[in-house]
Amino acid sequence: MCFKQMKKCRKFLFCQCFLLFQLSGTYVYARDGEALLISNDANEEMAPAQTEIQAKTQAELQGPSSVESMLLQDQAISEPALAPRWARELTRPYFDFKQDLQDRHDLAIGGDYNLLYQHADNSPGANNAAGGVIRFFGAWTATGKGTPDTGSLVFKVENRHRFLSDIAPSSLAQEIGYSGLTAITFSDAGSILTNLYWRQSFRSNKFAFIAGVVDATDYVATYALVNPWTDFSNYVFSTDPTIAVPNQGLGAAVRFILSENYYFTAGVADANGDPTDPMNSFDTFFGAREYFKHIELGWARSWEKRFTDNIHLTAWHVDARKDAGLSSGHGLAFSYSSLINKYWLPFLRLGYSDGGGGVFYERLLSTGFGYHPASRSDDTLGIGLSWARPSVETYGTSLNDQYTAELYYRYQLTQLFSITPDIQYLVGPALNPDEENLLVVGLRGRLSF
Repeated sequence: MCFKQMKKCRKFLFCQCFLLFQLSGTYVYARDGEALLISNDANEEMAPAQTEIQAKTQAELQGPSSVESMLLQDQAISEPALAPRWARELTRPYFDFKQDLQDRHDLAIGGDYNLLYQHADNSPGANNAAGGVIRFFGAWTATGKGTPDTGSLVFKVENRHRFLSDIAPSSLAQEIGYSGLTAITFSDAGSILTNLYWRQSFRSNKFAFIAGVVDATDYVATYALVNPWTDFSNYVFSTDPTIAVPNQGLGAAVRFILSENYYFTAGVADANGDPTDPMNSFDTFFGAREYFKHIELGWARSWEKRFTDNIHLTAWHVDARKDAGLSSGHGLAFSYSSLINKYWLPFLRLGYSDGGGGVFYERLLSTGFGYHPASRSDDTLGIGLSWARPSVETYGTSLNDQYTAELYYRYQLTQLFSITPDIQYLVGPALNPDEENLLVVGLRGRLSF
């Protein structure tokens, strides 16, 4: 893309982000004169937002990027930088309607529009990518309201598209010769169904299961900074890329709380999942019978603190996929994270695979930390470093090891809009041996509604 086109793309993206900011404003649910804000003193040992989200999603077995977690995260914003009164008044009828749905019909709904622009230097191909994703999601609590054992129907539909660019951000890594993904969810897939499942818990939430159209990345090897919509963009700091996690499709998973600190999860999903054609998942699940299976044993300081204070080991296996021409694969993944002094969240993640199943890497080590500023509890600073060995089976040859660093800061401008500048430094891009390193700069905006 020529320099003039690059400037045009940046200008349009900036205008879109500015428009989102102007429309977002601030809104806090209120009932009987009481504002439903999250207190900074909700739990002295934990960051405020994480306290509320983890405590209120006890019945879930999914992680921070799941529907019910995102619904609570959007409600938990308490300290935006700006709070224009006109925007609050403009959006009040819509949020009153949402609250009424939840009060009267136990239906919680939400949505967001996300924009991401990335620019890479020294690319042998395209060096600019921009994409947008609009999502609508919700959860209907049909049984057990007010008890630990609830049953809910959870849904999420999305449209993922390029935005004034020749490629979407998920394709940028291929253009620059990087093994992996510099952005995960910002593709050009079009309209997709990513969630439509039933979640049920039993025995005072000691046991829970989900079944339907699932996204395995919501619950396989997760940790507090796994959410690609709000935290790291690069795949190495999200779901472990040594795991052959399939696209969204038919699947099921179970979770057992073994004791106050230990839990166990297991599940199966269609290895040929295709969210653009969800009905086909029934044919492939029961016809082709090629599955992704996983088990996980974990320790958490308590179930309410499972996102932040967690150690787990995940084992997985994927069947060979005949039509896709992929062999079977298996591997292990380890994750550690612990919240320190309320605001610091260091993490360490290790991945091992035999290289099968189409995974990017045979080995992975990633580490770093997240930080929630004391005066800006809704913001997050993230720093990550990783080493990876690309899969010989996937690429057909032995490639050099690859190193990745990422720095981002999520700034909550208003109650509904956040902006996240992001820098990735890629050392030894495995598929571009002519370059010793590459720099990828990005800007992400998210408007929730």
